[in-house]
Amino acid sequence: MNRIGILGTGRVATALATRLASTGRDVMIGTRNVADASARWTGPAVTFATHSQTAREAALLINATPGDTSLERLGALREELDGKILVDVSNATRRGAEGLPAGLLYPDSSLAEHLQQALPGTRVVKTLNTMLFTVMVAPRGLSVPPTAFLSGNDGEAKATVRELLHDLGWPPDWIEDLGDIFTARGTEALMLLVPHLIRRRGFAPFALTVAR
Repeated sequence: MNRIGILGTGRVATALATRLASTGRDVMIGTRNVADASARWTGPAVTFATHSQTAREAALLINATPGDTSLERLGALREELDGKILVDVSNATRRGAEGLPAGLLYPDSSLAEHLQQALPGTRVVKTLNTMLFTVMVAPRGLSVPPTAFLSGNDGEAKATVRELLHDLGWPPDWIEDLGDIFTARGTEALMLLVPHLIRRRGFAPFALTVAR
């Protein structure tokens, strides 16, 4: 894996870019406003570029754009993403009170499935979408080992994503391969639990886990 591209500049993208760059990875962040994003950045050395340039130059891309607009944004990058691995960590939900998930945007499918259909030449892998963004890059911070689920049609791509998760601090036995991209609809549906958890426990780190 050479350059890693992260599409998005929000909290998820910032956390992932900071962690990966700190491990020595070559990270490029794709943004709609390169000058503004670069000026606000205070983390380790990364490169900022447009979404299109990032998709062209990175070997592996992480979708950290808002899930309700991901399909439109990434669908426009079909040519640039051809042949690449796309790690989808977003959830496509309708927003309710306080900006929390109120329903699924694709109730009979998933964002990951729609991305795979829109990007047939791209190997989409769904992961890290069942936790607060802080847990993505610090899984050992919880009192109980969390689970990172994997969904994707390409075994080689999932093996590469396992290496990426290792860099983020995930031990191999905390990673659960659910099968093909169809299984992503299960993990995306878990987001409907989030508003209830946050209202009861506050905005604290959490993740879904498989108890063994």
